[in-house]
Amino acid sequence: MSILICGGSRGIGRAIAVGLAADGTHVFVNYLGPAAEAEESARLIENTGAKATLIHGDIATPEGARKVVAQIAAHTDHIDTIVHCAVKTVSGPVLDADATAFTSAIQVNAMSLVYIVQASNALLRRGSSIVYLSSRGARIALKDYASVGAPKALAEALIRYLAVELAPRGVRINAVSPTAQDTDAFRSIFPDDYQQRLQAAAKASPSGRAVDLDDIVGTVRFLTAPGSEMMQGQVLVLDGANSLVG
Repeated sequence: MSILICGGSRGIGRAIAVGLAADGTHVFVNYLGPAAEAEESARLIENTGAKATLIHGDIATPEGARKVVAQIAAHTDHIDTIVHCAVKTVSGPVLDADATAFTSAIQVNAMSLVYIVQASNALLRRGSSIVYLSSRGARIALKDYASVGAPKALAEALIRYLAVELAPRGVRINAVSPTAQDTDAFRSIFPDDYQQRLQAAAKASPSGRAVDLDDIVGTVRFLTAPGSEMMQGQVLVLDGANSLVG
């Protein structure tokens, strides 16, 4: 089994890369940050018995996505799973946002999903599954979160269109939208009160606790399993019923 994790060198991406890894799988970790972080992901993946291949590359351009997939194609003729966890943050109000930086965030957080699916198209086969990591910021306006939330709303819409195009081939695409996690991206947007925000989310949950990385990994595993073949173009909200209460 061949798995591509975009943004798999840390945080949620790393947890998913390790969580999906198993003896006999080949996990390709695409990253753009420090090599040491990616190497740690590779070490954790290989501890499961899986093979890890690190691919440094920027999927926020069509050419960059093609270069990443070309390296995968040198190892295998198919991709069973793609998980998109790549993210770029530009904190602050939209009215004050630098246009160039904000546009770059849109490319990373939304358009790169299209680019990587286009580049991987020839390697996708019946049963292949694509999962995008979204956020509740795609549905509600969170303070200083527009650079992530707005592009993720775009990506959720794109998923619906991609699902209709991919479904006849037996390829599926869906999204997981978890509550906030203690990641570098979250801390960069809310540097002053990220701990309070995480604690408030956990306290408000009717389920009595916060969503954790194991919950996210389990949901991604469900979406990539054979039994989810008919799950198409959906956004699975993972919040312990938090969004159902006032």
